Amino acid sequence: MIPVCEPMLVGNELKYVSEAIATGWISSSGKYVQEFENAFAAYCGAKYAVSVCNGTVALHLMLVAAGISKGDEVIIPNFTMISTAFAVCYTGAMPVFVDAEPKTWNIDVSKIEEKITAKTKAIMAVHIFGNPCDMDSIHQIAKKYNLLVLDDSAEAHGAEYKGVKTGKLADITAFSFFANKNLTTGEGGMVLTDNEDFYNKLKYFKNVCFPLNAPRIYEHNDIGFNYRMSNLHAAIGLAQVEKADFYRECRIRNAKLYREKLSKIKGVEFQQDTPNSLNVHWMNAILVPNRDEIIARLKENGVETRLLFTGMHKQKALLDYGCDGSGDYSITENLTKHGLYLPSGSSLKEEDIEFVYIKVVEVLEK
Repeated sequence: MIPVCEPMLVGNELKYVSEAIATGWISSSGKYVQEFENAFAAYCGAKYAVSVCNGTVALHLMLVAAGISKGDEVIIPNFTMISTAFAVCYTGAMPVFVDAEPKTWNIDVSKIEEKITAKTKAIMAVHIFGNPCDMDSIHQIAKKYNLLVLDDSAEAHGAEYKGVKTGKLADITAFSFFANKNLTTGEGGMVLTDNEDFYNKLKYFKNVCFPLNAPRIYEHNDIGFNYRMSNLHAAIGLAQVEKADFYRECRIRNAKLYREKLSKIKGVEFQQDTPNSLNVHWMNAILVPNRDEIIARLKENGVETRLLFTGMHKQKALLDYGCDGSGDYSITENLTKHGLYLPSGSSLKEEDIEFVYIKVVEVLEK
């Protein structure tokens, strides 16, 4: 079987986890938590990093630190993983959807301004499949309307826009380290910022609002969250950051091979890279006219695939929450109807990609 994605653990993961277990430091108090935060912040070029237990709570904590609350609106892409929208809902705010751009599949910046109201407090960029958004345009709009720029980089570890890595492209950035991500801790997340006030809020709310610089007394002034990362997960994360550029190159190599083989085949469409950016290709997604037939053929031959996201405007949970699903989301709908992920893990072999290519072409040529 060729899985759609599996973690690659070829560094010091076992060594660091074993050390954590041997010393008994398995909670969030162990040394690897701080070391992982420092290493990942340095890798991304950010001043501050706060580790958390998964990517979805990283998004939530980011929004809480940014002051997003009930009555606010946050603009997000319509084509994204639903965690982006759910995190906004957790705060009591309302996610507002913008359709995808037809070539890069990221948020269509030309349609953002029409969605801004007096309630809008932030624009959240999501770098779909590791392809950076047009951040200059997003920042220009945000500055014009005095909005925060938030960043969902769950799929974009090491991606760059004009030579600057994600984690340094917005006021606050959230990452996921789920098992299928370019860098993984199994479960886990991180929030990065250069703003000291945001940093202190992230640390405060992450740890059930214990005072940051005072003796620990069990009196709490705000409602907080237990979003801490364990030392075991952080040990894996530190080892992953040590080989971050290697893992990034593995994903870029996969994308290059897929494109060399499939881009000239009639009926296959790839995501196009944002100009002046480095796409890290978390997933290799294609659009094809007979998607379901291709999925079935690949499954028959032991190749795992995934469908692309269903648009936020079609999600019952969000519509029941009160989100506005009306309007034209035709680009998202086309991506949902015709798109699929091909196997994309860092450990993928060239012969695996060749096999996938052969099976896709068999269906398209028929």
